[in-house]
Amino acid sequence: MTDAPAFERIKKDITENDIVLYMKGTKQIPQCGFSATVVEVLKRVGADFKDVNVLADPEIREGIKAFTNWPTIPQLYVKGEFVGGCDIVREMYTSGELAELLKSKGVKTSAAA
Repeated sequence: MTDAPAFERIKKDITENDIVLYMKGTKQIPQCGFSATVVEVLKRVGADFKDVNVLADPEIREGIKAFTNWPTIPQLYVKGEFVGGCDIVREMYTSGELAELLKSKGVKTSAAA
């Protein structure tokens, strides 16, 4: 199943934004603990990001899973590259890999990481 309209929107989002988080809810009001954890991690590293609420758009909710062949949400993209979900992002933050990834990709952050 290729959901062309959803895939096109996903490609546009991840191309036009340095960091995109496909999540349940919004960065202001996350609707699940996993999404809230990734939002908190991104705030801690001082990263600005586009949030996409999959609960508001069933086409994107299913499309993003097919796009990455990754069954769960949240999903984090940096410079068009799929990074991972909550556990991966949390581990990368703890080890310092996330800050290194952002730096290596040229993503500006407000944290003095």
